Amino acid sequence: MTEHSTGAPGGRTGGGRGSGGRGGGAARSGGARKRPAGRKRAAPPGESGGGEVVGGQRHRGDLDEDTALTLLADGELEIEGRLVVASNATLYCVVSLDGVEATCVYKPVAGERPLWDFPVGTLSKREVAAFAVSKAAGWDVVPPTVFRDGPFGPGMCQLWIDCDPDLDLIELARRADHDGLRDMAVFDAVVNNADRKIGHLLPTTGGHLYGCDHGVTFAEEYKLRTVLWQWRGDPLPDRATEALRRLLAALDDEPLATELSERLAPDEVDATRHRIELLLKHRVHPYPPEGWPAVPWPPV
Repeated sequence: MTEHSTGAPGGRTGGGRGSGGRGGGAARSGGARKRPAGRKRAAPPGESGGGEVVGGQRHRGDLDEDTALTLLADGELEIEGRLVVASNATLYCVVSLDGVEATCVYKPVAGERPLWDFPVGTLSKREVAAFAVSKAAGWDVVPPTVFRDGPFGPGMCQLWIDCDPDLDLIELARRADHDGLRDMAVFDAVVNNADRKIGHLLPTTGGHLYGCDHGVTFAEEYKLRTVLWQWRGDPLPDRATEALRRLLAALDDEPLATELSERLAPDEVDATRHRIELLLKHRVHPYPPEGWPAVPWPPV
C-alpha cells in the first residue's frame, strides 16, 4: 500500500461489479406477511413504536444492540423471500427467539459469486468485520451483523433496516452538511469500501443513517470506490479523529482484535491499521484513486 503526497492512501481499485446485496430500493421495505397474534417483531436499535403485529402491519418495538445480536446469532431463521436485484444470494428472513422476532438479511457463503480481486467465500465475513469496526469506533453506521449457520449453511445475518420513504437518496448522497454521511465516508476509508453506492445508504425515519453491503471491503490494495467524495481533501472533523483514535486502540484489545483475526487475513488487518494511521497522520479525507474509476457502477 502506498501513500500519496495528498495524504490519502493510494493504489488501484478493483474491477467493476454489480451490487453485492441490497441495492437500490430493495432495502427500503420489508414485505413481511401476517404473523400470529402475540408474537413480537422488533425494530433496529434506537427506533421506537409498538411491537405487536396486527393485520399484517409491523408496529415497531425497541431492540437494543445486545438483544439484536443475540437474536440474530441464536434465533430461528425463517426465509420469506429473496432479493432478486442482488448479485449474491441475499435472503429476506424472519428471525425469532423467546417470543421476540425481527426481520433480517441472510447471505450464505454458498451463494457468493466469485470475484477476481477477493478470496472466494470471504464476503460474508467481511460484512461482519465491517460491523465490528463501526461498533468499536462508535460510528454505528452498520446494522447489527453476525456470522452464523443458517438454512443454506454459514453466512452473514444482518438486522433489516426500513428506510425513510420520504427521503430522496440521491439528494441525501450529495449533501456535505450531514454528520452521519460524513462519518460513513470516514468509515468507508478505514474499511477500504470498494462499493459505496447510493442505494447502500439506509436512512431511518428516526434520523439515523446506516449503510449496507460491505462485502467488498478490507482489501490490502487501495480500492475505495464511493459516491461520497464531497469532502475529499478536507480536514477531518474532531469527532472523526476521536473515533479513529478509539479504533486504533481497540485493534490491540478484545473483542475487536479477535473478531478481525477470525474474519480477515493477517495482512488485511495490518492494512486496516495502516489506513487508520494515515488518516490520523494527515487528518484529511482521502482523495480518489489515480488512474482508475473512483465511483462504483452503477452509482445507484
